[in-house]
Amino acid sequence: MTKFKIEFLPSKQVFEIDSENRPSGGTGEKGSLLDIALGLDIDIDHACGGVRACSTCHVIIRKGIETCSESTELEEDQLDKAPGLTMHSRLACQAVPSGKGDLVIEVPNWNRNLVKE
Repeated sequence: MTKFKIEFLPSKQVFEIDSENRPSGGTGEKGSLLDIALGLDIDIDHACGGVRACSTCHVIIRKGIETCSESTELEEDQLDKAPGLTMHSRLACQAVPSGKGDLVIEVPNWNRNLVKE
């Protein structure tokens, strides 16, 4: 059983993830950072429902980007619309970690849903 850690910034919450039994919020690509985050009750805004039709789930992968699935042209087109874009930016709904290394994910403050319904 392979496990890896994901740390979410700025909250500094760290979770150990079982690669074979990932938490799931049922949104975005199966096993994606958004899917895992929502399964862990970490709020990341996702206006389109995780279908790569907006850039609201933009996150910055501070560590471990090489362990995530490669971005597609459609994802990169959506990322071009995201504020604060960096070389390590990804749509959380599309970035699926392989589980072969730990990750540090920054959820920009403009992208955190601070109000729960």
